[in-house]
Amino acid sequence: MAATTIHLRSECKPMEHRSALTPRTTRQLLDAGYKVNIERSPERTFEDSEFEAVGATLVPEGSWPSAPADHLIIGLKELPEEDFPLHHTHIQFAHCYKGQSNWEEVLSRFPSGSGTLYDLEFLNDENGRRVAAFGYHAGYAGAAIAVMVWAWQLDPATKGKPFPSIDYYRNEADLVAKVKRSLEEGMKYTSSIPRVMVMGALGRCGSGALGLCKAAGLPDSSMIKWDLAETSQRPGPYEEIVESDIFVNCIYLSKPIPPFVNQETLSSSKRKLSVVCDVSCDTTNPHNPIPIYDICTTFEKPTVPVKVDRDPPLSVISIDHLPSLLPREASQDFSDALLPSLLKLHNRKQERVWQQAEDLFREKVAGLSAKWRQGQAFLGGAAVPTGRP
Repeated sequence: MAATTIHLRSECKPMEHRSALTPRTTRQLLDAGYKVNIERSPERTFEDSEFEAVGATLVPEGSWPSAPADHLIIGLKELPEEDFPLHHTHIQFAHCYKGQSNWEEVLSRFPSGSGTLYDLEFLNDENGRRVAAFGYHAGYAGAAIAVMVWAWQLDPATKGKPFPSIDYYRNEADLVAKVKRSLEEGMKYTSSIPRVMVMGALGRCGSGALGLCKAAGLPDSSMIKWDLAETSQRPGPYEEIVESDIFVNCIYLSKPIPPFVNQETLSSSKRKLSVVCDVSCDTTNPHNPIPIYDICTTFEKPTVPVKVDRDPPLSVISIDHLPSLLPREASQDFSDALLPSLLKLHNRKQERVWQQAEDLFREKVAGLSAKWRQGQAFLGGAAVPTGRP
């Protein structure tokens, strides 16, 4: 039987330097009998030569659409907004299963071309826990930027000005050093250490946010750690959020919940809140629990201001690929965790983790509205293309 071919595509999202495969995991896939094609990439944190050195085949950047139909296309972030049908099996974060903006346009491309989506966000183990996630580094990076923004807004020379663009860091040590300097600068203009409230403190993401705070030297007494035990006692909004200096939202939103904060609570005379980092970034989700902003921010423009009636000014960070701030370490941890599942791809029709992901894909496709199902015939759970809407 021919070897299964995995094709790593080059990421096209600005400031996206992460990679679903690393030279180390590529070597292990090759040793297990897989063929691995790596698109050349000018942005990836790993050099093309690092993959070539372990035996992978380098192919041109952006060549995945013309790859043979049986090649498995793996990437991280969503594909560019195009409308041509997708003929391959894709492994990626597609952001189209939770009612996000334009979810039907994104999802319908797969059945239109008889393609399949294995969404990395929904690859779960036997206990329902994700097999691989960037959560820790997302929380770590989000908290780091939040502290930088807090200090920026305190400085009379920069107060009221947009926070500047951010580039990635070579490693955690460089990032922590920058955060420590920001803390020192901010403390020149205030008499108190910033209070950081982390929602979802017990999860991967929350652990990362708290890990950054600890590494930067913030005392445990300045960290407010909330999880289900706290939010289950009463519904939001929560005054504890607006009485903190920094709020880092790290929850995984799986159902509608009352808002954590809203415009009314921002009017409180007790408000100290000046920075919100929405690591969860459910910006276009109709049940976003932080309904005080409505756009995703970027590394080029990291913050969006929120209209408030008095000082301090308030900014939101809503970057949807925060781990790219630490691309190499984040990629290594993620790819190592994903590897055991990747090694089962040759038998994906029988392996639970992949079979479950495909079942979920079929379920979501069945939920497409008539407009987006027009031109598709569904036979036995498979989609047969008969044209595009």
